[in-house]
Amino acid sequence: MVDGPVVAVRGEAYREVPPELARFTVTATARDRSREAVLSRLAERAAAVRVLLDAAEPAVDRRETGDLRVWPQTRRSGERVVAWHGSVATTVTVTDFTALGELMLRLADQDQVEIAGPWWSLRPDSPAHRDARHAAIADALARAREYAEALGARVTALLELADTGAAPQPMFARAAFAGGGAESGGPPELDLDPQPQAVHAAVDARFTISEPVLG
Repeated sequence: MVDGPVVAVRGEAYREVPPELARFTVTATARDRSREAVLSRLAERAAAVRVLLDAAEPAVDRRETGDLRVWPQTRRSGERVVAWHGSVATTVTVTDFTALGELMLRLADQDQVEIAGPWWSLRPDSPAHRDARHAAIADALARAREYAEALGARVTALLELADTGAAPQPMFARAAFAGGGAESGGPPELDLDPQPQAVHAAVDARFTISEPVLG
């Protein structure tokens, strides 16, 4: 049982901080009448992508290959296969943004390779989340003190503090490039502006206060 009056408040904090990660996808594609030729070309193009990513270390923080697809193209009438299509995608995470634009264009300049991204984000354990939570707690305490002072009282103790589960709001910029190989004349320069990431934290708090002076 709580003795004395209680004030309940919500504390919030909003921040815009620089991103820490940039992700983009690299998709190698192939098309041929022969399924074996499609698989062979996919393997060659995926290997070329790996070589470029290997050369970009240590700017590349992580890479994950997934979404390998091979499917037939048939005539509208019947099941006769007229061509085979294939694609393999790799998701790349980069921490060195100074090398990001050049790396994406080098990859996009490969034959039958598409690039999409980047998507900007923070690390899950980024200090920005902790800083926002600390600021939200400070905001809750400041509000409680304001209410107490308006009543001629003061905050005496914390009864409860609850995190409302506010999450960061990711922001992204999307660009797409279709590779054309050496005959394209070489890639142009690309300047990318990292987009600030919105971080929001909120807490609900209950404090006891001294007896108000209402007279």
